[in-house]
Amino acid sequence: MQQSDLFEPLLAAYRGVQIHDDGISNAALYKALNLDGGERKPVGRARERHNLEHRKVRWQQQTLRRLGLLERVPGQRGRWRLTPKAQPDGDLTPAPEGVALVAFSTDLGLAIWTRTETLAGKLTDQISAIITSPPYPLREARAYGNCSEREYIDFICGALEPLLKNLIAGGCIALNVSNDIFLSKSPARSMYVERLTLALHDRLGLQLLERAVWHNPSKPPGPTYWASIKRQQLNVGYEPVLIFCNDPVRCVADNRRVLQPHSKRHAQLLAAGGEARTATYGDGAYTLRPGSFGKVTPGKIPRNVISIPHVSREVEKTRKEAKAVGLPVHGALMPVKLAKLLVEFLTPPGGLVLDPFGGWCSTAMACEEAGYRWMALEMMAEYAAGGGLRMSDRPGFRACFDLEGWQPPAAAGRN
Repeated sequence: MQQSDLFEPLLAAYRGVQIHDDGISNAALYKALNLDGGERKPVGRARERHNLEHRKVRWQQQTLRRLGLLERVPGQRGRWRLTPKAQPDGDLTPAPEGVALVAFSTDLGLAIWTRTETLAGKLTDQISAIITSPPYPLREARAYGNCSEREYIDFICGALEPLLKNLIAGGCIALNVSNDIFLSKSPARSMYVERLTLALHDRLGLQLLERAVWHNPSKPPGPTYWASIKRQQLNVGYEPVLIFCNDPVRCVADNRRVLQPHSKRHAQLLAAGGEARTATYGDGAYTLRPGSFGKVTPGKIPRNVISIPHVSREVEKTRKEAKAVGLPVHGALMPVKLAKLLVEFLTPPGGLVLDPFGGWCSTAMACEEAGYRWMALEMMAEYAAGGGLRMSDRPGFRACFDLEGWQPPAAAGRN
């Protein structure tokens, strides 16, 4: 076994065996890695005999220690434990490769604990829209992990590509991504959004239909260092929502499904039969005539700047419930109101909506409220279970994970 091959198994062994803060001994660790036997061979000038596999494990322990993931248990020789950094928010349980288990279901859809690549090529249903908020490429990783900019783009393209064969002609893909990724030690922003946009076009043949703005009025001030200390940036307040289509000419999006009520002033204008004046603006490019804006319409078309806060009573309720049963809290939720607008705008009636990065199932919640069929894929068992808590009052709800006394599924132990 190469030293590099030990990294993930070593972390998994600590997560699987460690009890509370007591850590585990090296002897128990060797046993967990199936390395408790083995031949001792002479090493170095002194030709002292050592178990070479055990030495590799100890080298990796030092690597994990330097990364801040492992620490010695004070006062106990040969006993190590994971740091809080190595198991954020109470640790997460990724789905093993090849595993797909239903976490919960409702009358309208189901959430599946799996890796996107495990199930993507096996889906047979036609998908009307893919609406998701994928993990952000943060420099400081959240609980669900992180990767470089190039790896991130490969990751998103790789997750979406096998789904395209199921996407109906004119079907749309909406991605809520972050605008707040900065270059290391610099106030300059990463251009990953632009590179991702080009990659989805060049690699997958998707056309950019819209670059909407989600304005979040409750977003915390930031970036703290560059805006509040160095004063070289303004406080952030929005995130992009990139909307792509596989065939724009046959695009199934329809803004009549998301019309909003007219303002009081515009309703009064309609009641009066429209404008009563004549005026010209912009060197004749825009002209008002008597009767302009007098045609009664069912509502106003939303603008592509969408103002929705990310906080809500429903989310706070779910967070309390999750903590009560020992589940980690999801730190980056797309608002259900935003997801609902996208679902209704992009999906024809009766269509199936897929979220390949389900998280706490905001897209699924939106589908439930709007009456659409849905499917959510989520790699982390704890987040899939949190989504189940969030949707436990939906018609036909059935949990396949134990949401009362939370324990990761038995399949988490598979190799």
